[in-house]
Amino acid sequence: MAAAFLADKLKRGFPGEAVTLAMLVPAIVVLLLQPDVGQTALLTTLCVAMLFFAGLAYYWIAALAVGGAGLATIAYLVHPHVRERIAQFMDSGGYQTGLALKAFEAGGITGVGPGSGTIKYRLPDAHTDFIFAVAGEEFGVALCVLIAVLFGVVTIRLLLRASRSRDPFAQLAGAGLALVIGLQAFINMGVSLSILPAKGMTLPLISYGGSSLFAVALTLGFALG
Repeated sequence: MAAAFLADKLKRGFPGEAVTLAMLVPAIVVLLLQPDVGQTALLTTLCVAMLFFAGLAYYWIAALAVGGAGLATIAYLVHPHVRERIAQFMDSGGYQTGLALKAFEAGGITGVGPGSGTIKYRLPDAHTDFIFAVAGEEFGVALCVLIAVLFGVVTIRLLLRASRSRDPFAQLAGAGLALVIGLQAFINMGVSLSILPAKGMTLPLISYGGSSLFAVALTLGFALG
């Protein structure tokens, strides 16, 4: 929808930026009432990136970044679980990420072998949020690097494909769909590697879960279309 609004702005002078931001606000409110700060950050980052691709002035991008930082501060002050996760991240990562790092350490370069991992039995949400750590333990750093490279290739190829399109809508929609996949993969892998605070987010096409797989498949189908 953002791509359609912003493409109309480029073609006919439609106030696409204002409508896109107006559409974002109720979505953010609903997510924060959950509360789901991680998805809020993902959606807001995606929206700002779409505005950037559509040519929004740099000072407006900076203003939106300041507003996002303000929302993050409010979330930190209002939601105890956000403060707890930030505190755990600043203090050696916390229980889950600590086990995830032990899984990577146990796997080494080539891993302990398929099905031979043991840390996964103690790691909460090993089949979804921390599937990357399970891959690291059983198949080693080699597979983890391959997974990261494949996500990078998919994201970059989609961005390049979108950039070659002559239609503004196809450019914006393709770039946005590519970012959805790239950002979600980066967040999931970053949490497992303790470079980001803990956030419940699946690894596209790899984590267990039919709804996640369906959503990612739909996203890639739109991008290919």
